Amino acid sequence: MTDQHPITPPDELVEEWLREQVVYSGVSQLFSTYTAFAALKDDGSVITWGDSSWGGDSSSVSSQLSSGVAQLFSTSEAFAALKDDGSVITWGSASAGGDSSSVAGDLQSGVSQIFSTGYAFAALKDDGSVITWGDSFSGGDSSSVSSQLSSGVVSFADPFQDDRALEQLNDD
Repeated sequence: MTDQHPITPPDELVEEWLREQVVYSGVSQLFSTYTAFAALKDDGSVITWGDSSWGGDSSSVSSQLSSGVAQLFSTSEAFAALKDDGSVITWGSASAGGDSSSVAGDLQSGVSQIFSTGYAFAALKDDGSVITWGDSFSGGDSSSVSSQLSSGVVSFADPFQDDRALEQLNDD
């Protein structure tokens, strides 16, 4: 009879398995850009991986993504996190909405919803105003209609929902 020794996996396999458990355990929603993923976990934290330039590396904002995230949104190259307190955190490609520094003051509170195109974000605030950032040709620059977006906006058109049907229901 020979001595049997347990097979011990290499440290890198153990580390990879542990990372997978952290990512996949308790994930409530998964979001993507072209080449990166972001997982929203049940505890309100966010885990990211993939192409670092397109949102896979959230280390610059990781402390703000460790708790309190209510929803995630994405463009083709960036992510935006809407937090429970109505603030917004962004990362990823600057030209596709990952850099919101030009409107950061407007995104510190009061945001109720976020919408996106392929390269820009729009935030609907509780006061009915809309804040945009990202690629100007993709909707990130709303300066030409800013007076019309400063108040009174209640929603955005939803291409996946027939708004006419809702209007009919509301009229009945």
